[in-house]
Amino acid sequence: MTTQQLENSVQDKNSPEYWDEVPNPAEMSFFDHLEELRQRIFVSLIAVLLSAIACFAFVKTIVAWLEVPAQGVKFLQLAPGEFFFVSIQVAGYTGIILAAPIILYQIVQFVLPGLTRKERRFLAPVVFGSSILFFAGLAFAYYVLIPAALKFFIGYGGDVVEQLWSIDKYFKFILLLMFSTGLAFQIPVIQLLLGMLGIVSSQQMLSGWRIVILASLILGAVITPSTDPLTQSLLGGAVLMLYFGGIGMVKLIGK
Repeated sequence: MTTQQLENSVQDKNSPEYWDEVPNPAEMSFFDHLEELRQRIFVSLIAVLLSAIACFAFVKTIVAWLEVPAQGVKFLQLAPGEFFFVSIQVAGYTGIILAAPIILYQIVQFVLPGLTRKERRFLAPVVFGSSILFFAGLAFAYYVLIPAALKFFIGYGGDVVEQLWSIDKYFKFILLLMFSTGLAFQIPVIQLLLGMLGIVSSQQMLSGWRIVILASLILGAVITPSTDPLTQSLLGGAVLMLYFGGIGMVKLIGK
C-alpha cells in the first residue's frame, strides 16, 4: 500500500460516512431471510434439545441443588409421574442456559450483515454484558430473592401448619422467579442500545425517574410469582439500581 493510499484509508476511517456504512452488504430476498431465520432457529432448538438431554442425566443433582433454599422442607409427589415431569422442566430450563452461547451466536450471525461498522463495534460488549447480567440475575434470585421469599412463607404459619410442599409447585415457583429475574437484569443493556442508537439520551432517562420508581415497583410485583412484599421490594430495588446504573453507562459513552 502506498503512502497516499494509507492516508486515504485513515481519512476514511475518521469520516462519519465510513462508520455509518454497512461493509460488504449482501443482497437477499425476503424469502432468503426467512429461510436463514428458519435454519438458525432450528440449530438453536437442536442445541437446547441436546443440552436438555445431557442435563436430564444429572437432573437429580440439579434438583438437590435447587432444593437447598427450601431449608429442609419436605417435598411431596402428589400425582403419579409428578417428579418425572418436574425433572423434564428442570432439564429444559438448564438446557436453555447451557445452549445460550449457541443461541446468541445464531442471533448475532443473523443480524450482523445488516449492521454498520459503528454498530458492530458495540456488538461484542453488548452480548458479553447481556450474558453477564443474565447470570447475575440468576444468582441474585437464587441467593437473595428465593431464600427471602421462602423464609417468609416458612415463618408465616410455621407454628400452625406442617411444611409439606408439592414438588411441582415449588419448582414452578423458583424456575419462574430465576428466569424472570435474569430477564429483568437486561434493563441496562436495553438502555445502552437505546442510547447508542440515539433514541433516548441519558438526560431523558434521568428526567423520568418518578415514573421509573413506580414502574420498578409494578415490575417487581408482576415478575415475582410470590405475593410477599419483601421479595417484591428486593426485586423492585434491584431493577431501580440497574436502571440508574444503565443511565451511568449511557452517560459514559457520551449519549
